[in-house]
Amino acid sequence: MKEEDILAIQKLLETPKKIVIIPHRSPDGDAMGSSLALYHFLLKLNHQPTVIAPNDFPNFLAWLPSSEKVLIYENDRISTTKIILEAELVFTLDFNALHRTGEMEQVLNKLFVPMIMIDHHQKPDDYATFTYSNTAFGSTCEMIYNFISFLTKMELIDKTIATCIYTGIVTDSGSFRFPSTTSATHRVVANLIDIGIENSKIHTTLFDNNSYNCLQLLGRALQNMKVLPEFKTAYISLSQSELDKFHYEKGDTEGIVNYGLTIKGVVFAAIFIEHREENIIKISFRSQGNFDVNQFAREHFNGGGHINAAGGKSYLSLAETIKKFESLISKITI
Repeated sequence: MKEEDILAIQKLLETPKKIVIIPHRSPDGDAMGSSLALYHFLLKLNHQPTVIAPNDFPNFLAWLPSSEKVLIYENDRISTTKIILEAELVFTLDFNALHRTGEMEQVLNKLFVPMIMIDHHQKPDDYATFTYSNTAFGSTCEMIYNFISFLTKMELIDKTIATCIYTGIVTDSGSFRFPSTTSATHRVVANLIDIGIENSKIHTTLFDNNSYNCLQLLGRALQNMKVLPEFKTAYISLSQSELDKFHYEKGDTEGIVNYGLTIKGVVFAAIFIEHREENIIKISFRSQGNFDVNQFAREHFNGGGHINAAGGKSYLSLAETIKKFESLISKITI
């Protein structure tokens, strides 16, 4: 961040304020980890922070410290809108375009208070008063760690804050295997371990706590995988009826898209999931090497993200969406 921005933010945080912290819609480990880490940090500075998520978060994140205090906009639009409009300062975390908050966007557009963006996605919009945006980072949580350092408040990072930060780093880095994981990332994690996080326990809670139905759904997803070796591509589809059959819960399909990339010769993987209630097909893209799935998602599927990890959506049927996808990849070089 620019030095003048840091000084201005330090000035803003000198006196207690009503602060709202907002992650993106369908928050993942990094969104929730960064939001709750910042929440606990701001409490220590005697502020009145409130985390308001656009919609609910997966059950596998419900153990995070103070996750029970997170308000869900979709569950109570009236009271959460009131809190947002009464805020004196707003942080937006792990997204850089207000449409990533869904229906909350119309509320956020009414604000005339300072907004601080902390995010690592490409092509940020210019809505924020202060922007800390850097695509070199593998997670927003690592940026939250740096943000606290910029404010010269590192002594306030306790086990609770460190646990939240670690959660975002480990989930968004694919357990430290993605290319965006740097030596600096490992140094941050080493410091978090020194502070007292139970990294092994966190990892088990996040990744080794599946239900039987979740594993059955994974089995069906792998059965549905289609490999297109001539295009170095693999994709998975799951229909609403398949989700219903295995009693799908939010978070059950997390990480399934990555299985396609474990196949020799595949550098582009996708998953298409039908959600009839929202009348959309939710899509996740992953890649290895230089194939830019962020650009692909932006151009063709109303989405975006990172070079090697992005999301999108389609308003076509599941079959039509897959047909469109196959047509597109047949015309590009991967």
